[in-house]
Amino acid sequence: MIIVIGAGQAGLAAGRALRLAGLDVVLLEAHDRIGESWRRRWDSLRLFTPARLSSLPGLPMPGGSRYPGKDEVAGYLEAYAARFDLPVRLGARVSELRPGPDRGFEAVTGDGVIAGDGVVVATGPFQEPRVPALELPPGVHALHSSAYRAPDRLPDGPVLVVGGGNSGVQIAAELAATHPVTLAAGARQPVLPQRLGGLDVFTWLRALGVVRAPVTGRLGRLVRARDPLIGLGPRGLRRMGVRVVDRVVDSGVDGEGPLLRTASGLRLAPRSVIWATGYRPGYGWLRVPGALAGGVPRHTGGISPVPGLTFVGLPFQRCRGSALLGWVGEDAALVAEAHAARRA
Repeated sequence: MIIVIGAGQAGLAAGRALRLAGLDVVLLEAHDRIGESWRRRWDSLRLFTPARLSSLPGLPMPGGSRYPGKDEVAGYLEAYAARFDLPVRLGARVSELRPGPDRGFEAVTGDGVIAGDGVVVATGPFQEPRVPALELPPGVHALHSSAYRAPDRLPDGPVLVVGGGNSGVQIAAELAATHPVTLAAGARQPVLPQRLGGLDVFTWLRALGVVRAPVTGRLGRLVRARDPLIGLGPRGLRRMGVRVVDRVVDSGVDGEGPLLRTASGLRLAPRSVIWATGYRPGYGWLRVPGALAGGVPRHTGGISPVPGLTFVGLPFQRCRGSALLGWVGEDAALVAEAHAARRA
């Protein structure tokens, strides 16, 4: 039995690949519904990749060149699990993964212990929200981007979005129609248009080998170090009325009231702050000796040095596409091959 921890896109792709390899499998999903992590993102979220480039193996995502919304993605994942009759146990949050007898593993859940001779960890990149250790002034409404839903859920008044990645840029752009918005970003990132020459940019990136470029190679390392914004960057935000400043480093109170300061000394007095500052790994439950180093997985292309332990869906696990819907299935197939070879 192979235990797959997580039934999101990575876990579902792994489950299908493992069954095709002739292996017994069970998928453990912490939420009570497949796709729930997508449903909980902000209301207007859409994929950067069109539907035709966002399919898991064996089932095309409907929509062609359209960019699906978050609820469409969640529905597609539910349909995928049903189409391939994948054995998903919902509400089965794993509180501990530990070595079991006979070189196997034991996954501890609220409903008991599940034993397996192999494990695929497919918990995804969005684990523990990262919030800077910065004390905000009294009266400032603050939330992480994972808790943001829509502009009308925020108080009136200025909003500071902290974080210049794709999530921060998208949220700042949406809020610009209803609030005075400032975006605080660190290092500049390259910006790629959503469409180029009438084609989606990922069509070009795929054709040029960028999406599948191994992270061990020169191109893969460059992409990882300079992962671009898609569609909209600081210049476009400024045209929408968003103020773009450098990173926030301090907070306090002066003669004019509560404030935050940037590295260049700019004074900011937001009513709300949205931390679009990403996520940190959350593997405190993975208690298998040798599986982690510095709190993150040890692996080569998803294969752990611990026999029988693998990972799928890690950002840049093998390449830029490793955590994307349309490419995660390739990593899942390789991991399934490793489990089949070990069984043989």
